[in-house]
Amino acid sequence: MTYLLQALAARAGEFISLRRDIHRHPELAFEEHRTAALVADKLAGWGYAVHTGIGGTGVVGTLVRGSGKRRLGIRADMDALPIAEASGAEWSSARPGLMHACGHDGHTAMLLAAARHLAEQGRFDGTLHLIFQPAEEGGGGALRMMADGLFERFPCDAVFAMHNMPGIAQGRLVLREGAAMASSDCATITLNGVGGHGGMPHRAADPIVAAASLVMALQTVVARNVDPLQPAVVTVGAIASGKANNVIPATATLELSVRALDREVRSLLERRIRALAAAQAESFGLSARVDWTPGYAVLVNTPAETDFARAVATELLGADRVTLQGPPLTGSEDFAFMLERVPGSYLLIGNGAGEDGGAGACMVHNPGYDFNDGNIAVGSAYWVLLTERFLATTDVPAAAVATEELCTAD
Repeated sequence: MTYLLQALAARAGEFISLRRDIHRHPELAFEEHRTAALVADKLAGWGYAVHTGIGGTGVVGTLVRGSGKRRLGIRADMDALPIAEASGAEWSSARPGLMHACGHDGHTAMLLAAARHLAEQGRFDGTLHLIFQPAEEGGGGALRMMADGLFERFPCDAVFAMHNMPGIAQGRLVLREGAAMASSDCATITLNGVGGHGGMPHRAADPIVAAASLVMALQTVVARNVDPLQPAVVTVGAIASGKANNVIPATATLELSVRALDREVRSLLERRIRALAAAQAESFGLSARVDWTPGYAVLVNTPAETDFARAVATELLGADRVTLQGPPLTGSEDFAFMLERVPGSYLLIGNGAGEDGGAGACMVHNPGYDFNDGNIAVGSAYWVLLTERFLATTDVPAAAVATEELCTAD
């Protein structure tokens, strides 16, 4: 597939410039008005049927070729983060306190580059839906788009998405069947005690001491309640209590991030955290209230679609640049909700591992991060090939063809 990579590389400059323009103008969740308008304008100019305002600022571009009945969805995210950029790039954010610190500008550019090639030269038979989603960074934009009728209005037989990952060689594709990214829930534990004088603690019920004990007790949830073969995370990220050294406050608040790669483990974590909070509080003569906020679900890649995605990756890059079953990540992704409705797969593209002198290896959500523009050609070529294989012009189902090719290559 060298010819396809060469074709997309030859046109990559246009989309690198577009990516950098989006990077200079970052927009937070559900505020992606400029980005959405840019996406809609490009798609319309290339002949897509464009639908805007889905889930707020979401955009879907649809392209139909031939009379094929198969329907494919490919998703890219568009939102930025409330982080002050320190990358030093010429195209750094022009909006103080906001930046594309997770590469969504690159994801959008990759899919747009693929969109143009498919509109002008794509060989496929069926319906292609390109989904540009707002508010992935904690805003639940996928849920908002689905609540707005995404899959009823634009039915998909399968849906795919891609995210860059620093620390992996630039352009390498990493796939995984099954649970690939963790659920992410938030818990706020409020310990209610009795305030008093710091010199007379026996006349008070100290929530700070209880909070300290609870922090340590929470570490036993993963260590002693969760199967050692099942990944889980319980992080106490914030504690708030008191304002003076000689005053015992009446309350203390703990903020938790809770993650799991299994739905049953996710439920177990909630039960144990609630039980521990109540028991620890009671042991210090306090009461506890746990406010649980469900976040993103476990992201589970379906077997057949992941096998298909592996085959496309291997065909495009060769086996030496593809990881067929990578490790799971304890980060989270709201594409998980789309995969609960439609089969599909979520893959990673390496953003760099220091092989280019360090560029691209800086972790996401870091002020120094930047998307590796070398991925524009690779990522867009992958989406083009995946589309042409999934919406094949033959009578043989694309997934079956891809699986056969993968077995032969192995």
